[in-house]
Amino acid sequence: MTDANPSRRRPVRIGALAAALTATLAFLCCTGGAGAFFLTELGGDAAEQITPASLECTGDFTVDVTGKMPRIPQYGERQLRNAAVIIKVGQDMKVPARGWVIAVATAMQESRLLNLANRTVAESQDIPHEGVGADHDSVGLFQQRASWGTVAQRMNPAYASRKFYEKLVDLPDWQKLPLTVAAQRVQISAFPDAYAKHEELAARIVDALAGGAARTALIAGQEVCDAAASGEIAASGWTAPIPGGVGSGFRTASRPGHNGVDIAAPKGTLIRVAATGRVLVSRCDPDRRGRLSCDVDGWPNKGGCGWFVDVLHAQGIVTRYCHMVSRPRVSVGETVQAGQVIGEVGSSGNSSGPHLHFEVHTDGDRSSRSAIDPVPFMRSKGAPLKGAE
Repeated sequence: MTDANPSRRRPVRIGALAAALTATLAFLCCTGGAGAFFLTELGGDAAEQITPASLECTGDFTVDVTGKMPRIPQYGERQLRNAAVIIKVGQDMKVPARGWVIAVATAMQESRLLNLANRTVAESQDIPHEGVGADHDSVGLFQQRASWGTVAQRMNPAYASRKFYEKLVDLPDWQKLPLTVAAQRVQISAFPDAYAKHEELAARIVDALAGGAARTALIAGQEVCDAAASGEIAASGWTAPIPGGVGSGFRTASRPGHNGVDIAAPKGTLIRVAATGRVLVSRCDPDRRGRLSCDVDGWPNKGGCGWFVDVLHAQGIVTRYCHMVSRPRVSVGETVQAGQVIGEVGSSGNSSGPHLHFEVHTDGDRSSRSAIDPVPFMRSKGAPLKGAE
């Protein structure tokens, strides 16, 4: 049903200078190829990999702040125990799991999950601490300044976490905000785009410490495991692009070059971006004969993705959405929020009927060599593709 490798393109490389995005696009008459993408707001440390104790969403999200901590590269036991305190305070305050992810990501950026004293605040150095910073009069996990409380209060991880959550939940529609926006409105940081790069790992830390809680979506006031679709966003920040079921799978025996999955849906079904990110490509993909004929239904062996969109997310994840019925609703360089409608299901390009061809790539690479199976990936985010096992 799908030939998902957009043809006749040269890879796109995006570099970040300060907080601005500069894009350079070039095209050659060739297929495949590799592309690398770098964004200040959405980048991340590729070395930060996590092996959580469990990726299952257990329904029991109890956090043991004194128990054994999972092993996570780049973060030691003290840091994870601080993360556990942050999550536990959120639970006690009945803040939904999305807030725990935002809070942990914020502390990762502000202090690397360490309870920091400050070399310019003498009192802070007499209080048990895990490092020394020097940013104004900021101390503690969230680097809170004097207006947030006394030095002793701000260096108490539970107090600091509570103050963060109090300000977070006062934000209108905070759960619908991109993580970096929500965190910045609480912190008022000099680096407002710095938080997003921690979202992926923060969600995995929450999963590891709280029984897969980042895989829940708040639906009718209840945190429901593995149900993020139709605009509902999981605590991880992800949602299924459409609610249909998977038909043709990833690199099957009969279609080894199929670098994504086909999700059946009626023509016109809304397609939602799976997570917050930056649009890299939004255009008509030429067919095998070089024709830009995306405004009509395609057919098998026609070639091309039809109308399609590629989006870059945190940690270098790229998602692709093919065979739209008409020109996408988003443009190159635009920042899109998780769940935002980017187009409608169609049958343009190499297609035998209406469906969404959906791909996931790693390392900021849009080529076939970086494609991974979207089914386990989306399941791990709490946004499973229906019909996929």
